[in-house]
Amino acid sequence: MNGFAKILFRTSSVLVAFVIMQRASFASVDDAQSFALQAAEPYVKQGFQVREDYWGGDLASGEKKAVRQQLFKGNEYWFWLGTEVDRAKVSVHIYDSDGKLAEEPDSWEKGHFAAAHIIPKTTGSYFIIVSVEESPEERTHWALVYGFR
Repeated sequence: MNGFAKILFRTSSVLVAFVIMQRASFASVDDAQSFALQAAEPYVKQGFQVREDYWGGDLASGEKKAVRQQLFKGNEYWFWLGTEVDRAKVSVHIYDSDGKLAEEPDSWEKGHFAAAHIIPKTTGSYFIIVSVEESPEERTHWALVYGFR
């Protein structure tokens, strides 16, 4: 290979690797959303309506993200968290505007799935805290969906 061909080959290899990594990172949040929706499936059968909007991103192990959501007295809500990383452990908790834990005792965590349940006593802003507790990955994609009835 001449000098120009080597440079062209290296440049195209780097470009291909970059495109593959970009596509993988976009797919990971979509994959995480699929797992969050999978966690919601049994609750849909109980009459919960899953909202189309969701939150997502990536976190390092031990890192947390707060999401603010207006919840209404008289409704019942579930928030489902998922990641595509099988060996990750995630958690989700709901706090009221005073910073007090507000979720119901049937909230749960099962590896790369977690869910928090709330029946708000008052209408107002609530804070949903998502966390990647452990993960074999440096950054772990996550998605949070919610439903109500």
